[in-house]
Amino acid sequence: MRVLIPTGALGLAYDRDALSRGVANRPDIIAVDGGSTDSGPSYLGRGVSKYSRSTTKAEWRDLMRARAEAGVPLVIGTAGTCGADSAVDWLYEITTELAAELGQKVRVARLYSGQAPEMVAGALRAGRITPLSGAPSVDEDTLRSCTNIVALAGAEQIRAALDTGADIVIAGRTTDTAIIAALPIAASCDPGAAWHGAKVGECGALATTNPASGVIQIDFDETGFTLEPLGRTARATPYTVSAHMLYENTDPFILYEPGGHLDVTGSRYSALDDRRVRVEGSVWVPGPYTVKLEGARVAGYQVVSLTLLRDRRYVENARAWAEDVASRCRKVAMERTGLTASEFTIEMRLIGQDATLGLLETGRVTPVEVGVLCIVTAPSEAQAAEIGKILNPYLLHHALTEDEPMPTFAFPFSPAEMTRGAVYEFCLHHILALDDPMAAFRLEVTEIGHG
Repeated sequence: MRVLIPTGALGLAYDRDALSRGVANRPDIIAVDGGSTDSGPSYLGRGVSKYSRSTTKAEWRDLMRARAEAGVPLVIGTAGTCGADSAVDWLYEITTELAAELGQKVRVARLYSGQAPEMVAGALRAGRITPLSGAPSVDEDTLRSCTNIVALAGAEQIRAALDTGADIVIAGRTTDTAIIAALPIAASCDPGAAWHGAKVGECGALATTNPASGVIQIDFDETGFTLEPLGRTARATPYTVSAHMLYENTDPFILYEPGGHLDVTGSRYSALDDRRVRVEGSVWVPGPYTVKLEGARVAGYQVVSLTLLRDRRYVENARAWAEDVASRCRKVAMERTGLTASEFTIEMRLIGQDATLGLLETGRVTPVEVGVLCIVTAPSEAQAAEIGKILNPYLLHHALTEDEPMPTFAFPFSPAEMTRGAVYEFCLHHILALDDPMAAFRLEVTEIGHG
């Protein structure tokens, strides 16, 4: 069973020539990931894609052409970055447009992963929801506050979509591996190899010497799998292939999926030549059928301001200056808005000094200038805007000491305050127990286009 993987995610670009070589190699399926939680909770919270529509349409167009040429199914998981139902519908709309433009008649299966808060609340009451390590505590009010909740589909749900005879499967939130493992498992390939190969191949050429080359193919059989990159300069080695078990995984030997876990403790990695790697010895261990839940909700509203410090004395004392500004403005904001200290935050990040790591930064040197990024988060948009304006005069003229001339700093924009609107937080990191793998998912199949 040969799986062609064009890229690590639709929207990241891929090598069109390598894709053509992959199609010529007669794959059994084309599988591509559509997103993840890497970019934070806002995309799930809003139910939108982080990638541009034009880029997505251009890349999806070539994959639909490749599917038609190969005569095999095209499957995407976690459509529209977040896999929310609205993101599935977004990509389905693009697919409908392209079918008409390309003159294709295709059967499209949409696999929806969205969960109604009331249904999840009922599962919570029934004891079917269990927190994962580090998960926040949840109650029914938490669930009802979520703007989107999704369950991560596994191989069983993808197989159900393929069993409809679909030419194209647009799946909501899935595990990154499910779209690759589903068909090999259905074809009686070794399940350990199917899940392990899927894990290695989830990000395309990331498991090769040239991660940007994108396209790879994986051959699955009864005893293992063989990975081959299709970019001309890319190579797979035992090192690049084995290392991918460390990617986004807390245990380099164990990977949990719906219905069990993968154990690669006894896996053997062999270089077949200077490009291909063969892997055998991976084991699939069946277990209770559970799916992970992800949920996002509004955490507040934000306003940001940016001011630039170039005076050497202020640059050298930027941290103390920023902390003094934040301290003074917190007091003023509480007096004038009626908010308590726990209801809003003022965060100061020193761009060019330690904005990424903060106090963990080492080897510090004094930069020529520092940008002070002020982030205000409050319960309402109006309150965030008010606090942002309270900060304005401090960010423009606040002196380090009382007995020195008033300084002037630089705002790069006018107005200085930029409204970010609602900000979101993940609030579900739990698993849902299912008696029937399809119980939390739904399928819709439609014939679109003409040919």
